[in-house]
Amino acid sequence: MRAAFPDFRLGNVLTTSFTGTLSERLGTPVERIPTPQRLVDWLALHGLAVDSCTTAQLDLARDLREAIHAAATAAATQDALPASAVRVINDRSAQGRAAVVLTPEGERRWRLGSASPVEDALSVIAADAISFIAGERDGRLALCASPTCRAVFLDTSQSRTRKWCDMNTCGNRQKKARFNANQR
Repeated sequence: MRAAFPDFRLGNVLTTSFTGTLSERLGTPVERIPTPQRLVDWLALHGLAVDSCTTAQLDLARDLREAIHAAATAAATQDALPASAVRVINDRSAQGRAAVVLTPEGERRWRLGSASPVEDALSVIAADAISFIAGERDGRLALCASPTCRAVFLDTSQSRTRKWCDMNTCGNRQKKARFNANQR
């Protein structure tokens, strides 16, 4: 029987879904990719299926995740991007040989190389992060208002005033805490 792991926090932005594999960064951190197999599971959910992953590759993935989080946080707060984070993101982006292909059904898919599919998948994530951090998407980079989460998300609301990375987790938790405080 497989050990129970926390659910993945899914979204429609690859970068934020990836950085969301570690949540509650300023509280009690929740690691959603604690094992190489769990990274394989996450990659498969995002169309980057690989057969296996080593512990060293998991370490590369976590380094990339933290670099993306650091750079995206700096971008959201309009601070200078950390040079070390930029270097990790650029290195991961340049390391891969993934190619986007069109399927006969008219769908967009990633083709990962057979020599280093995990590194290829990480390069896809790094390239997505570069687009995200560079502001090439509609929306504003913002930080979750939860004092324990502080995840970076893309605010695409009409007014660009969204507070929570996810209303179903952080938003509800904060509103419930405020309600309970008012009831006392």
